[in-house]
Amino acid sequence: MKRLILLWVFTIVVSGATMVYQKMTGPTYPVRFDIELGGASIKGRLPRSGDIHEDMKVAITVPNENVTAVMVWRRYPTSDEWTRTALVLEEGQLVTQVPKQGMAGKVEYSVEFSHGGETLTIPPEEAAVARFKGTVPSLVLVVHVICMIMGMLFSNAAGFDAFTGSHHLKTFSRFAFGFLMLGGMILGPVVQKYAFDAYWTGWPFGTDWTDNKLAIGALAWGLVMWRTWKSDSTNKAGRWEAVFAMIVIFVVYGIPHSIHGSTLDYETGEHIQVMMRTIESVLG
Repeated sequence: MKRLILLWVFTIVVSGATMVYQKMTGPTYPVRFDIELGGASIKGRLPRSGDIHEDMKVAITVPNENVTAVMVWRRYPTSDEWTRTALVLEEGQLVTQVPKQGMAGKVEYSVEFSHGGETLTIPPEEAAVARFKGTVPSLVLVVHVICMIMGMLFSNAAGFDAFTGSHHLKTFSRFAFGFLMLGGMILGPVVQKYAFDAYWTGWPFGTDWTDNKLAIGALAWGLVMWRTWKSDSTNKAGRWEAVFAMIVIFVVYGIPHSIHGSTLDYETGEHIQVMMRTIESVLG
């Protein structure tokens, strides 16, 4: 019993850290900043995910009314001329709106802050890219997220259990496979249909990393299920396959979510997969 408790404590800690990493490195995670400009401290974030039904609000708290800012933006990926829009001071915040786009439409933008004769641009190098999506029903999204979390938990639990003795491998592997199938391969396409009007954009129809990596992860645990189908707690069948499948899921969750995902081609009106510039920063 003590061994099982320790296994789950370790599993929860490792799984939680992995999921936080995936969220914080994803292309929809806000650009956070904390800068000093002309003696003024400015802290805030630039959102990178919007809803197709409304403009995306950008609101940044400023220390005083002498701080001004301009948003520089254009549709992505295009060669449109850059548009400059001044942020308006409202109740201690500089506010503007990124114009709403169609499903999978993107806008790249940055904000130029000025104060005390100094100007600073955020982000300092590459513009932030915001993607717009359709509204996903709350119940579908919640169940999808819960299943993906549970899939990660049981994947790690099965892998650690296989590495240390395989006492619960058969049970854990079935939970891992079941949650990954339901959350990723069944509800995942439903979520994507609501958000980007496409059920599947991975192989062989596209190169969406999210779809492809989930398919590989589910196949890996499907192999473990097959190897452990007639095994019991004393049978070591599927032990190393489970360790391999756990590593596969680690890699899957280590790849930032939504990278190389659906993007609206403004010239053709079709959805394509564009290699996000965030990949370059992730890979160095």
